[in-house]
Amino acid sequence: MKDCQMDPSIEGGVKEIAPSLIAVHPLDKSVVVAIGPNLRIFSFGEDGTAVCHKITDRPSHSDSIRSICFDRKGDFFASAGDDKLVNIWNAYSWHCIKSIRSEKRVSAASFSSDARYLMFADKFGVVWIATTSVADKMNHKDDRAEPLLAHCCSIITGLEISPNGRFIASADRDFKIRVSVLPKSPLQGAHEIQSFCLGHTNFVSCISFLGIQADCEGLLISGGGDATVRLWHYMTGELLDTYEAEVAVGLGKCSNGVDNPTSSAVTALSVSSDSSLIAVAIESLYGVLLLNCNLQSRKLALLKKVELPDSFIPTSLAFGNCSHNLWMITGGAEVIQLDGTNPVESEVKNLVLAASAVTRIRVIDLTYNGSSNLLESRVLDDASVPGGEKLLTVLQGDKSDMETARAAAEAANTALKNLMIKRQYSTETRENRKKKRNDIKLKNIT
Repeated sequence: MKDCQMDPSIEGGVKEIAPSLIAVHPLDKSVVVAIGPNLRIFSFGEDGTAVCHKITDRPSHSDSIRSICFDRKGDFFASAGDDKLVNIWNAYSWHCIKSIRSEKRVSAASFSSDARYLMFADKFGVVWIATTSVADKMNHKDDRAEPLLAHCCSIITGLEISPNGRFIASADRDFKIRVSVLPKSPLQGAHEIQSFCLGHTNFVSCISFLGIQADCEGLLISGGGDATVRLWHYMTGELLDTYEAEVAVGLGKCSNGVDNPTSSAVTALSVSSDSSLIAVAIESLYGVLLLNCNLQSRKLALLKKVELPDSFIPTSLAFGNCSHNLWMITGGAEVIQLDGTNPVESEVKNLVLAASAVTRIRVIDLTYNGSSNLLESRVLDDASVPGGEKLLTVLQGDKSDMETARAAAEAANTALKNLMIKRQYSTETRENRKKKRNDIKLKNIT
């Protein structure tokens, strides 16, 4: 990526790069892209016309957005990230109906199945819950989030609600997936643990429940830094099957059975609405893997490896629920922020800058051949993408060369991987880090 141009007066700047994200409305009514602190929205009108939305509501995000999602019916949309701000949007008018301040940076978010609640997780390992209803002007309690559950000081990387609305799955960088019972009154906390899904040998990067069909009941899919995709029976925590994604990439295992040090992390997962396809993005793969879950044998199998032109490395995936399209995005945004500066203060002082924000979008049309029942895939050219060039202009912004977008995607994936892998410090370094902790500084001041 090209170097960001900073004001010479700004010293001690910290550069962080965040991957581009994409989300598709459950009824395919809109496509949303998050790149750095910005949301880009393209909607399809009832008569087939295109509607471009521009976010003008405040407070807007002032730092990288790390999680975006629609609720199951598509009435609400949520965005959250490094500025500790969680925004809930009306997914049709695109007005911000509610903003919630988090105590820590937000890493994941998900709506309850009935859209009454939004749950979000932070990098300290706490999952919070808030109602989606607008607070009464005389009583602002509804604008507050309440703690729902917590992992032990571990960054939460994934947060999903089961299709039946009874369970919440949370994954972290300490290799584990926790499945908790979501009570009828979740604002009081989710204290009952249903199971732990243990088996990943590195951080868990993404999780997803399979669909609402009866055959999918109790099934959860996950991807991790150990380059595996795993299938679980989340009611018991039983590991049903493991797919070694490195085999498709061409790395594999060392002769002694130890993970190859060049192991490529699974960076994104998306499950089709009928649960027939599981799309998998891998850190070093110029393309996407399409897996199938045999619901009778409970086994994962590779259907197709789709190679994408121009060295396209997806950073986020999303199936269109009403179509056979798989949406993919690559790229990222480099954010510069003053070291130790509060994001809220930075927004006022204009000290948070988003630069080198580049992204590209690809869409794969997926269909089954009626006679052979084989999966056929076709990477759409720009003119064939739903919404065409107009959509791409809105979502991609200024068209950048693919090499720059690829470099941005690689840098974003590397930054994410470095964040997930626990650093090892010497005793001396550890003691120095303790002395510089912000909470100790504040305690000394008081």
